[in-house]
Amino acid sequence: MKQVLFATGNPSKAKRFSKGLKEKGIEVITLKDINAEIEVEENGKNAIENALLKARAYSKVVDIPVFAMDDNLYLENVPDKKQPGMYVRRVDGKRLSDDEMIEHYIQLVKEYGTDGKLTCRWVYGMAIINNGKESTYTWSKEDFYMVDKPSNKMHIGYPLDTISINKKLNKYFTEITEEDKVILNEDESDVVAFISNHI
Repeated sequence: MKQVLFATGNPSKAKRFSKGLKEKGIEVITLKDINAEIEVEENGKNAIENALLKARAYSKVVDIPVFAMDDNLYLENVPDKKQPGMYVRRVDGKRLSDDEMIEHYIQLVKEYGTDGKLTCRWVYGMAIINNGKESTYTWSKEDFYMVDKPSNKMHIGYPLDTISINKKLNKYFTEITEEDKVILNEDESDVVAFISNHI
């Protein structure tokens, strides 16, 4: 079975493409598996550039293909200077705690939203390096709402799920069940295909 390194330290993110890639004969290993953590300055202008920075850093320390991803958050009707973009957790140079993030985004909903909700979208960038060859891919997910009233539940490491609502189900992200996921059928087979075709 081929191996590929997913350059992430986030265990939830690490599982994201594992099942689909395993079906294609590819095993995803993570930074925990190689016992390496490099400090990468993510100073690119967008998700693709940051993904490339991470992939390049780790491709220097392993001799297998490496992929990395980054994401940007866009909020409808919010001025450019207040758009989170790549800096979802960092505001005015300060790294926010989970509680501070929730409070910050609730304030944006109150200021720029309508009827207590604000339309949002995640845009993703991925970079793969295999034998020195770089390949990139970008995609986005369906719009969702951020709201000014948090759910009672919280996903560790994903604080914004507490104030995010899926439009189709009209449910907080934190309250979406496995059965709901089947209904939503969030298909990332295009991303899995991109990874498998480039390693």
